[in-house]
Amino acid sequence: MKADYLTYKRATGISLSGIVLHTLIAGSLGAYGFLAKDHAALTMCVFAGAGGLVWLALAILFDQHRRERIEAMEVEALANTGGAQASVFSSGDDHRPAAKRLAGLFKVMVPIVTLSVVAILVSFGIVRFLSFQTLMDVARSKAGSYIPSLHAGWGLGLGLAIAVTCFVFARYAAGMGKQQAWGNLRAGASLSGGTALLGLLLAVVHAIDYVGPDGPARLLPYIVPGFLVFIALELSLHFLLGIYRPRKAGETPRVSFDSRLLGFIAAPDRIAKSISEAINYQLGFDVTGGWFYKLLGRTVLPLVASGILIAWGLSCFVVVQPHQRAMLLRFGSPVGSELGPGLHVKRPWPIDQIYIPELMGKTTAGRPRVQDLTVTGLREIQLGSLTKSDTNAILWTNEHAGEEVFQFVRAKQAGQVIDFARTGETDTLGDSLVDLAMVSVEIPMQYVVSDVRLFDELGPREQRDTRLKVAAVREITRYFQGQHLDAVLGAERKNISADLLALVQKAFDAMNTGPDGEPRGAGVRVVHLGLAGVHPPQKTAAAFEAVVQAAQRRSANMQSAEADAIRTLTEVVGDHKVASSIVDMIDARDRARTGTNAVAAVGEQEVLIQQAIERAGGRASSLLAQARSERWERHMRARGNAARHQGTVALFNAAPDIFRAGEYFNAMSTFLDGASVMVVPSTSGNLRITFDGQQKDSGIDVFRSATSEQQ
Repeated sequence: MKADYLTYKRATGISLSGIVLHTLIAGSLGAYGFLAKDHAALTMCVFAGAGGLVWLALAILFDQHRRERIEAMEVEALANTGGAQASVFSSGDDHRPAAKRLAGLFKVMVPIVTLSVVAILVSFGIVRFLSFQTLMDVARSKAGSYIPSLHAGWGLGLGLAIAVTCFVFARYAAGMGKQQAWGNLRAGASLSGGTALLGLLLAVVHAIDYVGPDGPARLLPYIVPGFLVFIALELSLHFLLGIYRPRKAGETPRVSFDSRLLGFIAAPDRIAKSISEAINYQLGFDVTGGWFYKLLGRTVLPLVASGILIAWGLSCFVVVQPHQRAMLLRFGSPVGSELGPGLHVKRPWPIDQIYIPELMGKTTAGRPRVQDLTVTGLREIQLGSLTKSDTNAILWTNEHAGEEVFQFVRAKQAGQVIDFARTGETDTLGDSLVDLAMVSVEIPMQYVVSDVRLFDELGPREQRDTRLKVAAVREITRYFQGQHLDAVLGAERKNISADLLALVQKAFDAMNTGPDGEPRGAGVRVVHLGLAGVHPPQKTAAAFEAVVQAAQRRSANMQSAEADAIRTLTEVVGDHKVASSIVDMIDARDRARTGTNAVAAVGEQEVLIQQAIERAGGRASSLLAQARSERWERHMRARGNAARHQGTVALFNAAPDIFRAGEYFNAMSTFLDGASVMVVPSTSGNLRITFDGQQKDSGIDVFRSATSEQQ
């Protein structure tokens, strides 16, 4: 190719296109990574930006090449006109400033750009790796999980667009780089090829994450920084080796930011050529020039076409596994009945297709994914609260549910008698006056597919469980509104589970209305539906337990009172059962007071009560016996006093004077007992009494007994 200025002008245009392309790609990756929180996409943005810097350097170089060619043409024209001999003091280099600037760019700018690209890739690679590691550590400390991207579809589309665009542009630039004048375009093509590789990797990872496990999506934020550091090390090695590479005179220098590894992506034909040369070298003869290789080269297209035709013909055969049931679709319309397990022959794709229901699951990021193609696999839907998998103790008072779903039930059953303890009044709860309570219920449901066609008509595979859940939750909510709290929290769970299973199955059978307006069913059979856990809201659990504790304390107090009653009755009558019969006899006595001949009936009943108490034993019997003895003692004392009085009357009647004199002297003896008496003559006229106030018995009389002193 003639190296004129138009040649380098075209290369400059390609370089400017590379700048625009990489700028758009870097902006798209940055915007997507920021909005979708895709850590790997933000790191890819750095690599695309580094590619834009390389294309900018190439644009400057090729533009300077263009200027140098124009300058060379002017110098050549000046020499042809004799202008070169105009001054004896001027040299040829004075008329080549563009060539000097071009040499300066290769000597100064190219190394600076190379080291800048290396520094950008290494620094951002390490920083992005450490930042993602910190992000993962924070997610683990919070017992959560990091979601790589919230927009997998956008990542897939953007990655494919970047891969196709950059690969086509890199192939075009690498093809131009085969020309000697455009050789340095391979450096930009290599960075574009690396960007295409990263875009393809982003698309593949998000495709896997969308339909399957999310493990590759979690590894991608580690792989991309490593890729940046690896390319930076390869460019550094190329830069160091380029310093000591010998150069020919007049040879266009090669830029040091050309990645040889990424160059294979931009020019895959070089890989095939290298492999062919390696095979020829190892075998010792030209294999690619032999007749077999040439025959294979001429017939490769017919062989590939035959293979494609055979593979297309094999689509006529399909094998249904024992755990599967299939539906034959012809241009999307169901044909015939279900296909059971075994080998079946159909028309080739895309005329006939086989549809087997998908068993859907969820990734750790919460997106649906296909686990298997089966109809016998148990499909589970949580119709109530979701329990955390890392919960150790499940109590009413601790947080153990990831997402609580509450049901409203009746606090009291309709028609139940309510006792108001404070007022002593009672009331009957009617249907129009029902207190509501709120409980959290865990209701797992498992089902299997019974009819493939009806199950497929429910809707897209991602929406079938949603439709079934909505229908089931509607029936469950309606059912719980008629139940009371004691039944839900108590021993009625088994019956409630059976009722809910029947209601939900009936609701499923009423789905999929046909053209005639009659329901055909959802094509599923509910295998299990039960109440796995029921509890009140966490904030009200303590108050609820307080009611239960009060009921327990009431029961304990009643039992304690019954024990006190038994102990008291046993102490009183010896046996609490006998006490109950005695109480009944007392009640009968009280009732007898209002009847005819009440006195006799009451007396007779009291005798019976007394006899029963005496026979029972205990403290009451002993009290009765003690009372009887005291009564007898008082009776006999009174009788003795009466007899003594009768004797006194008889003595008085026999000798009244003697009886009076005796009683008189007895009274005087009693009155004067212990008194000092002086007897003086009545005729003494001059009587003088001296009284010293001393007791006559102040001394000790050894001849007087203590008994006589007391008397």
